[in-house]
Amino acid sequence: MNAAAIWALIQKDARLYFANRLFALVTVLGLVAYAAIYFLLPATVDETLKVGLVIPEMPPALAEALADDAVVVKQFASAADLRAAVAAGEVTVGFAFPPDLFDQLRQGSRPAVELLLAPEVTPDVVGVYEAAARELSFTLAGQALPVTISEVILGPDLAGAQIAPRQRMLPLFAVLVLMVECLGLASLIAAEVEQGTIRALLVTPLTMRGLFVAKSLFGSLFAFVQAVILLAVTGGLAQAPLLNLTALLIGSVLMTGVAFLIASLGRDLMSVMGWGMLALLIMALPTFTVLIPGLAADWVRLIPTHYLVDTIYRSLNFGAGWAEVGGNLLPLAASALLLLALGMAILQRRFA
Repeated sequence: MNAAAIWALIQKDARLYFANRLFALVTVLGLVAYAAIYFLLPATVDETLKVGLVIPEMPPALAEALADDAVVVKQFASAADLRAAVAAGEVTVGFAFPPDLFDQLRQGSRPAVELLLAPEVTPDVVGVYEAAARELSFTLAGQALPVTISEVILGPDLAGAQIAPRQRMLPLFAVLVLMVECLGLASLIAAEVEQGTIRALLVTPLTMRGLFVAKSLFGSLFAFVQAVILLAVTGGLAQAPLLNLTALLIGSVLMTGVAFLIASLGRDLMSVMGWGMLALLIMALPTFTVLIPGLAADWVRLIPTHYLVDTIYRSLNFGAGWAEVGGNLLPLAASALLLLALGMAILQRRFA
């Protein structure tokens, strides 16, 4: 391989990339927008649980049990008022007991308790509120449960360590930065194939191997530098910088492989954008399990970006190091090399 020829190709690709006003504008504005959105998002999280109650009377024992700084209890006159408060976001969860609760209990019937939940309550915690409703019912009836309840935390206990919205969004921003450059590289290759530039280059002493090395270096390094700038501006390099830089570099190679695949499927800019948006949606799916933990599923591990997102998220927010998340780099690197080799093979068949 001719190092001078490869460097000349990298310079050419950089000029062509920024000659495309769309991607040049998206690249610059994207970095500014992601950083601006990050700093506009809340830096802290409100861990106070706002509870609404509709009960005939508040027993002293219940009032004492609910006297907690982390719980704000508000009483409502009717179930209709409580529903309106939950819908408006004034309270997160509401328990509406019937007005004739004690009469029903004396008659031996089973009163119906209405549990009202805000839309943001995830399905995995609904059972907790249902159990709380039963506990409140027993407390109001003056009967003690003949069991001993012990709490077991499955997974990391996030009480008192909730993640601020800006920190949850940061892995998504990092993946989006890489994906934008993936689309840019794919469109650049597709345009060169359509215009015959690639075939003209191969007539020169430049080999196919040298061509792919130049494209891979340009795409990977260009995406990597922008992701590093984003993390540096947002303070993401303060925690385990070497680990995060390594993950981003491998992620950049991964996205370059995706770009090769998109370029091999697309015949023009519109088709590249179409395939690129589909790839963007698939690659961004693991970030939604960070934003909405209740959506987490085992099949997400089949998407390579899961290992990139998991590494950055746990490193930045939980202080995870090489021992905890270093194992993510192996499947991430394997996926990157596989997609890169596959994309090169398919593209080479188009050039032949």
